[in-house]
Amino acid sequence: MSTEVPSTAKFDVYRAITEKIVEAIERGAGEFVMPWHSRGVSIGRPTNASTGMSYRGVNVVGLWAEAMVTGYESGRWASFRQWQKLGATVRRGEHGTPIVFYKPLEAGEPAEGEEEGRGSRMIARASWVFNEAQVEGWDDPEEPFVIDPVDAVEKAEEFVSATKARIEYGGDTACYRPREDTIHMPERSQFVGSATSSPTDAFYSTLLHELTHWTGASHRLDRTKGERYGDQAYAFEELVAELGAAFLCGDLGIANEPRPDHAEYVGSWLKVLDQDRKAVFTAARLATTAADYLFELSAP
Repeated sequence: MSTEVPSTAKFDVYRAITEKIVEAIERGAGEFVMPWHSRGVSIGRPTNASTGMSYRGVNVVGLWAEAMVTGYESGRWASFRQWQKLGATVRRGEHGTPIVFYKPLEAGEPAEGEEEGRGSRMIARASWVFNEAQVEGWDDPEEPFVIDPVDAVEKAEEFVSATKARIEYGGDTACYRPREDTIHMPERSQFVGSATSSPTDAFYSTLLHELTHWTGASHRLDRTKGERYGDQAYAFEELVAELGAAFLCGDLGIANEPRPDHAEYVGSWLKVLDQDRKAVFTAARLATTAADYLFELSAP
């Protein structure tokens, strides 16, 4: 094969994907731009060009990170064989990007790479995909996705209202207060836009972040949150909320722009990822669960 795909033998998929995400975080840290703020996030999650299905969990973050580092503008990915079946050719020398999938752990199989919290024992395995920018001979049969800003706002408003979360407005800080089970938000007029987003985008991306925190209450998804600001549990929960908001922004068509207060968390996120190669996998899984929970609340 002319393309670069590592052997699966002894390949550490946790380390490979985590290192790519860390690289993207470090690259964008100076401007508070994380992989989940990169180009294309606001028009949805990465999708498989062959199946049309959106990627989930850490694969979303990993592919966003790869696109951020390499400058890929397309969110279409597929394996070498899938591109072949689509009539496309992966260019010689192109490097595949690892994604993870899980399979049941067979009796007697070593437990290295086992994923926790999934009900049954599952083992992580790697697969490799290539971006649309790495192939020749394929034209996307789908029309470019264009967001209608008015439609996106209406959709986001309906989504938030359906959760029936208690939201109080006023002050200068956005936060979720567990004891009160209340989300506190500044007035909409206090949010500002950027070159690529509107004040409305900034408002909703912040609110979706706090809604992700809201899902972690003991009577909802019951996620543990640190009691002291700056501890590892607090940083981890902030990472879950960041990813949850990014997934929701992508699904709702809201531009997920960086905020200056991300500077407070970048160092702690990097420390968490450095100490635990599975941390971002767990955070992405919990963020996916939170997003799914919120969408279930908004279902007709």
